[in-house]
Amino acid sequence: MRHIMVATDGSSGADRAVDVAAEVARALSGDLLIVTVADSLAFEEAQQLVRTEQSIGDVLEALTTQTLQAAEARARHLGASQIELRVGWGDVTRSLIDIATGGPVEMIVVGRRGRGQLAGLLLGSVSQKLVSLAPCAVVVVP
Repeated sequence: MRHIMVATDGSSGADRAVDVAAEVARALSGDLLIVTVADSLAFEEAQQLVRTEQSIGDVLEALTTQTLQAAEARARHLGASQIELRVGWGDVTRSLIDIATGGPVEMIVVGRRGRGQLAGLLLGSVSQKLVSLAPCAVVVVP
């Protein structure tokens, strides 16, 4: 497995996923695809859209760029060297699966959300959906 994709939204859970993915990519001399999906931006960042004079597109682009650059710096610090950055749009799970299917992706690494059992049962989560639907191995990092 030399083609690893990691999803990040900039959260601490996503940071842990980036760490694991970077370490695996380094150990296997593999390449790392770091993906963020615009729909997964944090609520606090979304509120920023209301208070700015910039266009929504400009703000979304800045936020996704910032998220990806932070993840890339983290991965490089851990020894990953072959890194590609990509932004997905829309539904997080669907976007990640589409990117993975477009390949070559042999492993997807994601963080586990900190939501409770009931919410997870009622709503599902990105990690749960990916485990069921992804075309490759999925590693869920606690």
